[in-house]
Amino acid sequence: MTGPRTPSTAEELRGAGLRVTAARVALLETVRDGDHLGVEAIASGVRERVGHVSLQAVYEALHALTAAGLVRRIEPAGSPARFEGRVGDNHHHLVCRSCGAVADVDCAAGDAPCLTASEDHGFSIDEAEVIYWGRCPDCSTSGST
Repeated sequence: MTGPRTPSTAEELRGAGLRVTAARVALLETVRDGDHLGVEAIASGVRERVGHVSLQAVYEALHALTAAGLVRRIEPAGSPARFEGRVGDNHHHLVCRSCGAVADVDCAAGDAPCLTASEDHGFSIDEAEVIYWGRCPDCSTSGST
């Protein structure tokens, strides 16, 4: 017995109403294979897969994929934007103050309690962004500041 078939990257792009191009497929796969990558690292990964692609094309594709909900953009204070393929849940992030490493962390208590604000001011809240700051294990043991 086989489980449900996982849609291909091209099918996901089509399903989100986006045109399928080799660069977009490579970009989505690069983001998903990476770990909270910045734009330069994504561009490098795309170039390794499909050859030349301009930085502007990478920015445009990231914008389209983020708007379509296939990629999530995070921007910790004082850091450039980073992108991840983990979407559709309300997870949070740990950020190292020393080296800038980023790690995912699930909501602290079950059903995304952070989506229930003490005061919503009439907003319809659909996402909360929590960033925990500290030092990663490597920086903690090395004494880096």
